[in-house]
Amino acid sequence: MDNISNIDKAFILNQALPYIQKYTGKTVVIKYGGSAMENPELKKKVMSDVALLSTVGINVIVVHGGGKDITAMLNKIGKESKFINGLRYTDSETAEIVKMVLAGKVNKELVASLENCGGKCLGICGIDGKMFKVSKYKGNDDLGFVGDVDDVDTDLLNTIISNKYIPIVATVGCDDEGNVYNINADTAAAKIAESLKAETLIYMTDTPGLLKDKDDENTLISQINIKDIDNLIKDGTISGGMIPKVKHCIDAVDNGVSKVFIIDGRLCHSLLIEMFTDEGIGTMFYKD
Repeated sequence: MDNISNIDKAFILNQALPYIQKYTGKTVVIKYGGSAMENPELKKKVMSDVALLSTVGINVIVVHGGGKDITAMLNKIGKESKFINGLRYTDSETAEIVKMVLAGKVNKELVASLENCGGKCLGICGIDGKMFKVSKYKGNDDLGFVGDVDDVDTDLLNTIISNKYIPIVATVGCDDEGNVYNINADTAAAKIAESLKAETLIYMTDTPGLLKDKDDENTLISQINIKDIDNLIKDGTISGGMIPKVKHCIDAVDNGVSKVFIIDGRLCHSLLIEMFTDEGIGTMFYKD
């Protein structure tokens, strides 16, 4: 910012004003992960941006995973991580480790980081207030105690938001028998956004967004109608791990979320650039 003139700074602030006014009082769900969560400098900047969003009157909810921390803890106790088609197999012992790491270590580190940036926040997980109604993962593979979120009880989230706190949600839940489940953070973020009819859902990733050529970051698709997604999957434009993420985007838009974005969390202040500038920075998913 030192090289930006005062006139340029004023222009940036003026450009942001209508976006701030549009989002004030609205709910924005941020799925936080990737490099933005693992790089200390990026983490500090993201938390600062989240604090700013809250300060200008936006109801922010941060949803996080923490796969690398889970793997590190499993390695520490001598337990091997097992993956099936890219998804972590979670036996009962691993589920307890997941609960300890996500709802404990990772969640409280984020709370401390956001509080240090001036944000008021409360760390919770899907078990609290029975927020997540969870059942066993319904995919083709048996992943053990990996769960699907069937429903979200929004009472706790609304109570936290109404008291001017930012919920930071760890993606752990339990079923009616008390079994603990590991939940994919992309899934949980979409379900929370849908249940609250959020204005916006933002996925922070390690990619610029949806690319025409996955090997060329200059081929960003800046916006796309969800009705065009199937064709992009069929022709291979969308493939691999991007398919489930994009399907969550479709579900969210279909279920009442106004706009969904995939943005590059590796870039400083990508949240603010996407939300408060004309240009944006990632891919926006929308519906006619």
